[in-house]
Amino acid sequence: MSDITYIPRVADGELTRRLESARIVVIEGAKACGKTETALQAARSVVRLDVDSGAQLAAATDPALVLDGETPRLIDEWQTEPTVWNRARQLSDERKRPGQFILTGSAVPDDDPNRHSGAGRFSFIRMRPMCLFESSGGAGTISLAALMNGETLRAGEMKLSVPELADLLVRGGWPAQQIGSVASAAQAAKDYLTQIRQVDVNRISGPRRDPAKVGLLLTSLARNVSSEVTLKTLATDSSGPGEIMSPNTVNGYLEALSRVMVIEDLPAWSPHLRSKTPLRQAVKRHFVDPSLAAAALGAGPARLSKDLEFLGLMFESLVIRDLRVLSQPLDGSVSHYRDKSGLEIDAVIQLSDGRWGAFEVKLGGEKLIDEGATALLRLADVVDTKKSGAPSVLAVVCMSGYSYLRKDGVAVVSIGSLAP
Repeated sequence: MSDITYIPRVADGELTRRLESARIVVIEGAKACGKTETALQAARSVVRLDVDSGAQLAAATDPALVLDGETPRLIDEWQTEPTVWNRARQLSDERKRPGQFILTGSAVPDDDPNRHSGAGRFSFIRMRPMCLFESSGGAGTISLAALMNGETLRAGEMKLSVPELADLLVRGGWPAQQIGSVASAAQAAKDYLTQIRQVDVNRISGPRRDPAKVGLLLTSLARNVSSEVTLKTLATDSSGPGEIMSPNTVNGYLEALSRVMVIEDLPAWSPHLRSKTPLRQAVKRHFVDPSLAAAALGAGPARLSKDLEFLGLMFESLVIRDLRVLSQPLDGSVSHYRDKSGLEIDAVIQLSDGRWGAFEVKLGGEKLIDEGATALLRLADVVDTKKSGAPSVLAVVCMSGYSYLRKDGVAVVSIGSLAP
């Protein structure tokens, strides 16, 4: 239904499957991540509540008016008029057929005790900005699904230089920014954050958020990307002259940023352990796309290329984004591991059937790969495999190079080779 050249997404298959089983499919994700274009590939009719004032008025008067049309019918930015939710549920109950509506939303709506839970009718898909497999046109040859099946895979060399990685980080995974200069993509990311702090966070219910403080918080989050920075530190960084924000206030700001899907913290993994080593439960801070961290800092490719330590943290955030996208069709969740002995693992994928795999993220180089492999083997040793099962895969994800299996059983995977 769209004239825009569509870039295929990992979520395409998910949407097709969900429409065959659920009456209503809800696609949630940050603005500009591609929800609408993906939904349009399956929709037979559409109404855009975010830009059509007539449709907004009709929905407020009688939600059924905007739900009338060929199915699947796309209701874009449904949370603009939340009454649409219950009416869509009622109509789907009357029709008793799958694939009736697709609802897209870029913000989690306010809690409403009158809104039906959707149980038994609704299916939810989370969309994020594009992973490298999507933005590169599907060049990946190492299947994450196969890795999680315990298969041994290998692939030829994928070349990616530090300057090229810096360009990818600044450009981000936004579909509209895949064509054009990196400079224009960087400006678009800055404009995106301006809209977030000046408008979007105050559309979420709760006390008014000061745009200046939101900006300071975004900058602090960017400086601490891929880390377990505390609320206290974020509060100190986000306080203006003569005023100190409390950790509780910062937590409220973070909740608003999460509800507009700009940030997506990485929770801690809690496996069964052989020992009684205490686990740490702090989340790691991530933006939904690393380009937003670069934009919050005003960091272009040249600056990122000169700071390899920070580049490594940004690369980790990119890999987390990609693992989230690629593991979702497998019904997988991504978390991180850290215990009080000092053992840290960047990413753990847990599937709903109990299988799990662990991933360390390194820019590359034999020494760093060895460090990552050592950490992964330590994790495999401390996890109680009788209760948690043995890992399906232990892998070091690198910026570039060959993908292969080491003699110790740890895989080395180039991020450019990773596919669904």
